[in-house]
Amino acid sequence: MFDSKQIFTIQSEEDFQKTTLEVFRYQAQENEVYKNFLNFLKVDYTTISHTDEIPFLPIQFFKKNDIISGERAVEKVFTSSGTTGMATSKHLVTDLALYHYSLEKCFEQFYGPLSDYTIFALLPSYLERNGSSLIDMVEYWIEKSNNPQSGFYLYNHDELHENLLAHEKTGKKAILIGVSFALLDFVENYKMNLKNTIVMETGGMKGRKKEITREELHSILKEGFGTNEIHSEYGMTELLSQAYSRGDLTFKTPSWMRILIRETEDPFRYVPEGKTGGVNVIDLANYNSISFIATDDLGKKIKPNQFEILGRFDHSDIRGCNLMIVES
Repeated sequence: MFDSKQIFTIQSEEDFQKTTLEVFRYQAQENEVYKNFLNFLKVDYTTISHTDEIPFLPIQFFKKNDIISGERAVEKVFTSSGTTGMATSKHLVTDLALYHYSLEKCFEQFYGPLSDYTIFALLPSYLERNGSSLIDMVEYWIEKSNNPQSGFYLYNHDELHENLLAHEKTGKKAILIGVSFALLDFVENYKMNLKNTIVMETGGMKGRKKEITREELHSILKEGFGTNEIHSEYGMTELLSQAYSRGDLTFKTPSWMRILIRETEDPFRYVPEGKTGGVNVIDLANYNSISFIATDDLGKKIKPNQFEILGRFDHSDIRGCNLMIVES
C-alpha cells in the first residue's frame, strides 16, 4: 500500500524516480481524465520506465474536467483567478491535510519552522474572492506561526506600516508576502529599511499596473523596503507544492517537485539546461489529482532543481500568479 506521505522522504534521484513512477502508475489507472488522455496518445503506462517518458497533462484540462485520482470525497475546491467571463481552473482537493503537510514541509526546506516567523500578508485581490489556494496557504502559515501579530492586511497600509516598524524593533524574523501590485502600491507611499523581514512577492499585476520584468519589480521593491533582496514564491491553483526564490531570480524546488523544460513546438521533447521552453511540472503532492502538468509558463532550467520563469505563451489566458513579461 502506497503511503502518500512517503513522497516527502525523497533523498536521492533514485528515490525520486522510483516514487514518481509509482505515482504515475497509480494515476494512469485511477484518474479517468488522465487515463483517457494516455489512451488518446496510445501510451501504455506499463511501458514507461523513466520520468522523461511520462506524458504531461495540459493545464487547460483543469478548466473543463474534474481531475481526481482515487475515490476520496472532495474536501475543498481551489479556483484560479480570471477576468469576467473567462474560464477558470478548479483543483478538487480530496486530502487537505496532505496539502497543508506539503506546504509546511516545503517552507521548512527553504526557511525553517513557521513558528520562527511573524507573517504579514498583503494579498488584496486574492483575499476578496473565494477559492484561492494562496490564501489557504497563508492562512495555514499564520496558524502555524502561532503569533498574534501575524495576519492579513487588505488596503490598510497605515496599519501594516506601523506594525512592520514595531516588529522590526523586536529583532525577530518576519515575512511580508504580497501580490506584486499591492507591494508596489505600498512602497509608493512608504519607504522603509527592513533588516529582519523577508519581502516575498507572488507575482500578479491583474491589470492594475503596467507589466514589468521581475528584475524591474525587484529593483523598485528593494529600494522601497530597504532590503538587499526580494524573495519570490512560484505556485498555482493546480499545484499543491511551491518553489521559492531567495533573491537571485531563480526558483528552487523541494525534493518531491521537479521542473522539465519542453520544446515549444514539440511537447514530447525536452531542451537542455539553459534553453528556453515550456514548463512541465512534476508535483508528487498532487497524488490525489494529477502530478504531471504541462503549464503555459515559459522558463529555463539552470540545475536539476533550479529554474527561471521568463513569461507565458502568447495564447494562454492572463492569470493572477507570476505574470511577468518576457524580456526581449
